[in-house]
Amino acid sequence: MAGSQFFFPTRTYVERRQGLMDSVKGSKMLLLGNSYSPMNYKDNHYPFRQDSTFLYYIGINLPDLCAVIDSEAGITTLYGDDLTLDMIIWTGNQPSLSELGAQCGITEVKKMSSLKADLNAEVKYLPPYRGEHTLQLQDLLDGQDIVPSMDLIMAIIAQRNIKSEEEIAELDKAVGITARMHTHIMQHAQAGMKEYELVGVANAFAWKHNCQFAFPPICTINGQTLHNHYHGNTLSDGDMLLMDSGVQVESGYCGDMTRTYPVSGKYSSLQASLYTIVNAAHDHAASISKPGVYNRDVHLAAAKVITEGLIAMGWMHGDPDAAVAAGAHTLFFQHGLGHMMGLDVHDMENLGEINVGYDETIQKSTEFGLKSLRLGRQLREGNVITIEPGLYVIPELIDKFQSENKFSEYINYSEVNKYRDAGGIRIENDYVVRAHGVAALGSPDGTSVTETESLMNQNT
Repeated sequence: MAGSQFFFPTRTYVERRQGLMDSVKGSKMLLLGNSYSPMNYKDNHYPFRQDSTFLYYIGINLPDLCAVIDSEAGITTLYGDDLTLDMIIWTGNQPSLSELGAQCGITEVKKMSSLKADLNAEVKYLPPYRGEHTLQLQDLLDGQDIVPSMDLIMAIIAQRNIKSEEEIAELDKAVGITARMHTHIMQHAQAGMKEYELVGVANAFAWKHNCQFAFPPICTINGQTLHNHYHGNTLSDGDMLLMDSGVQVESGYCGDMTRTYPVSGKYSSLQASLYTIVNAAHDHAASISKPGVYNRDVHLAAAKVITEGLIAMGWMHGDPDAAVAAGAHTLFFQHGLGHMMGLDVHDMENLGEINVGYDETIQKSTEFGLKSLRLGRQLREGNVITIEPGLYVIPELIDKFQSENKFSEYINYSEVNKYRDAGGIRIENDYVVRAHGVAALGSPDGTSVTETESLMNQNT
């Protein structure tokens, strides 16, 4: 049975709902909770994960619930059904819905069967991201077209994008466990192991701290493949291992960090040079991130640091500003600098990545590289973000760009082709935006070459 513990005081949920009512006036707003998702038959299901928006405003981490927030009447109604005796035999007892509602400040509780009759044609709702939500909405709306409410979406994003100190404390906890997990994995990596063995080490560490993975981990010696979820390779001396993983604490808040380190415990000369470039880009990005700064500008500043480093190595040439403006750096840095983080590791992207990461002051690019920047808007105090620059040598992309004579005024293809097996490097930490800059969450270990090698060679 999913847990039903509340992680914040009653007033927190009441104030969150009141904030939403103040933003979306004179409306009924329907929030759909999640149900169990069966693996192969109804009673054998994946671990339950509550919808994050429902968890944010209602706080009840149990399946088969809905809520309607009525801003005109100033009332929130919880819909669901108490357990029958047959259910209790299999799952154990739990507080009644009235008792659970009271804990989050809801006094109006009704059976799920009454929900449809209580709605009207103007009810506002969010985009469904599960098939069962789509079917549920079709039933509740009598087959009408599903048209999510943009004003509800934007009101929720505006509220959830700014994290309270209560939330930041939970995020700091999640990132702290994530940071220690990465150090633990780093100190267990050795030649002869399979990648999946380290995933197992990470999973055991997470469960030891009553956590689950916040997302499927990336653990690979082929870091040039950006989302590599294959874990069957054998680690060898000379390889670098890229581990991108994070935990979700019991309250639902997430951590997300990446480390790239040598299996042997010592970077080769080439690996150290490339790694140092990425680390410099990461540190520079963190140093200039603050309220009012567009994250797209921070991304491009990190790209310039990478470009300058590659010019110094002879892999690129020309003016670094011009190279970045042309997009030449995207041969080596193809993804965005980071994203929002909170109850979802890519926070609220089920409401639309563009809605979360962009606004009326900045449009998302359609150009290669920049189109993958999930967060471009101005940073605001209370945002929680990732900073995760990378440098990737992708032979297929080199061949494509070279065959098109693309960026030849900036890229030294003859030199780059000598190192087609260099792999990929990413360094990622999590930050909260404060008044004058960003503060790292979770007290992460240092990420320089010497700090990483020192951590790896400490006794486990």
